[in-house]
Amino acid sequence: MTKTIRVLLADDHPTLRLGLRVLLDQAPDVEVVGEAEEGEEALAQIEALQPDVAVLDCKLPGLSGMEVAAAIVSKGLPVRVLALSAYDDERYLQGMLKAGAVGYLLKEEAPPNIVAAVRAAARGEQRWTADQLARARRWQEEVEAMWARLTEREGEVLALVAEGKSNKEIAQALSVSERTVEFHVSNILGKLGLSSRVEAA
Repeated sequence: MTKTIRVLLADDHPTLRLGLRVLLDQAPDVEVVGEAEEGEEALAQIEALQPDVAVLDCKLPGLSGMEVAAAIVSKGLPVRVLALSAYDDERYLQGMLKAGAVGYLLKEEAPPNIVAAVRAAARGEQRWTADQLARARRWQEEVEAMWARLTEREGEVLALVAEGKSNKEIAQALSVSERTVEFHVSNILGKLGLSSRVEAA
């Protein structure tokens, strides 16, 4: 008898979750055992339900899909992560790959491919394409090259900008003046060829 693949779905769009549930529940060997609409809830359900596969949106509210995937690995949970995203973006590819996901699917993927990917993930197979791996590797190399152009202090400032901190909050965190933070942000944008702190984040 074929073992039923237990799946948890995590996405902040109820309509998409419903569509995925209907799709996966039609497969005789797949059962959706839980749903979550934000990251902390997803991680709690994964710990409680121990599904075989967690299908995670990259941009979950709260903990991101990447943070949930990384937490699954750090906690040693025997759960395979399959990323499902609306974004064919190198940042998310690299983030989910680094976090331990076994594959990355776009939400526009053909339904049979999604079911096949869930089955492959349950078997422990990697579902990354050669193109996805190459793009993720290029992105990582570009990021490392950009960071290498920054001073240690600029790196600290950029990390706080990426967290959404204001200049005032960054100044308090680093015990410097707001004017100093503005100077660092200006230097960072210049070195990275960006026009605004939104791009830096």
